[in-house]
Amino acid sequence: MTIAATIKMSLKNMRSNKVRTALTGLGIVIGISAVIIVFSAGEGIRSLVLGQVESFGSNFISIETKVPSTKSGAGGESQSGAAMAQGVQVTTLKLEDMDDINKLPNVTISYAGLQGQDQASYGSEIKKVLLFGVSATFPQIDNGEIDNGRFFTEDEDKSISQVVVLGSKIKDKLFGDADPIGKYITLHRSKYRVVGVMKPRGSSGIISLDDFVYLPVQTLQKKIMGIDHILSIVAQLKDTSLEDETAEDIKYVLRHNHDITNPDKDDFRVTTMEEIMSTLDTITGALTLLLLAIVAISLIVGGVGILNIMYVAVTERTAEIGLRKAVGAKYKDIMLQFLVESTILTLLGGISGIIIGSAISGLIAFAANNILGISWDFIIPLRAFVVAIVFSLVFGIFFGVYPARKAAKLDPIEALRSE
Repeated sequence: MTIAATIKMSLKNMRSNKVRTALTGLGIVIGISAVIIVFSAGEGIRSLVLGQVESFGSNFISIETKVPSTKSGAGGESQSGAAMAQGVQVTTLKLEDMDDINKLPNVTISYAGLQGQDQASYGSEIKKVLLFGVSATFPQIDNGEIDNGRFFTEDEDKSISQVVVLGSKIKDKLFGDADPIGKYITLHRSKYRVVGVMKPRGSSGIISLDDFVYLPVQTLQKKIMGIDHILSIVAQLKDTSLEDETAEDIKYVLRHNHDITNPDKDDFRVTTMEEIMSTLDTITGALTLLLLAIVAISLIVGGVGILNIMYVAVTERTAEIGLRKAVGAKYKDIMLQFLVESTILTLLGGISGIIIGSAISGLIAFAANNILGISWDFIIPLRAFVVAIVFSLVFGIFFGVYPARKAAKLDPIEALRSE
């Protein structure tokens, strides 16, 4: 019997038991749908984070505070997470460090960063806001664009001026459609003049950048938080091919300024764009593999269901098998028939799973963009479809082998006698 004839016979048998066929393939449909959703979600998360990282540009180095290792000797581990959870703060990163970093030959400009939170009010409107104290150079590095007014100046930063630039959402919450430029909001029981409004910027993870109130870093330090340190520095590079050498130069400057002789005792972390991308790929890759391992369980359950149903089908069609063998069907013909049936069943389940998984992934992207306000790209990589089809074929063959061999080994006389 030809392959075409075998496929035609298999489809006829499946159509004669539509309900059983649908229920049998359900496990594969669910499993393959999950495969597509996992891959799409992984790409969506990667695209979301990458978009936020690339909003800075590709030519920067980030410096952040971290709690030094409490372990002596080489190979000491950072204790930042545990220490921060206990309320430990590193206060050694200063504006003077930024000034020294700016003197490095491959650094064009940099900005200091400090975050806080407070209540902002205008008239009867009172909103809890995130405060982002930055240097006047922030828009040049961060690609932030002004929608109305202007950003604050270096002189306003140095003179600790009480001026703010509003994110687009917080502007709408406090002022509605009114023009806020030149008006005063209340922060920390003091009046701050609005000099600008940022264009919508979207979200960074779960934090909306449009809810930030931007103000001079020294104003946030001295007039609101009462501190003299900062949390981060972002340095823009002239030549990205020298980013590794520049990162080492920055470490040298900070160790000198902070009197650090043992690198294991660094109270800062220097991160290049290449390291950020590598970390991002590692995290999303590991997350995808973990979720695929979980999805594999549902596929195995679906495969076992196919094995059971095909085994029952062999029992029900014993007489048919005996008749075919009596008129000349060989071992390989019978085995091929049942293998083709199980493979077609899983392949149809796989195709249905791809369609359903793609639709659900599209709905997730739509909800993220239009309901949650998160910039989520709808991406299904080609490898997701390849994995889905390969899984379907492999599971169809693997779980169809046993019932196919059982059918092929039936004695034709005994099989006909069972009628």
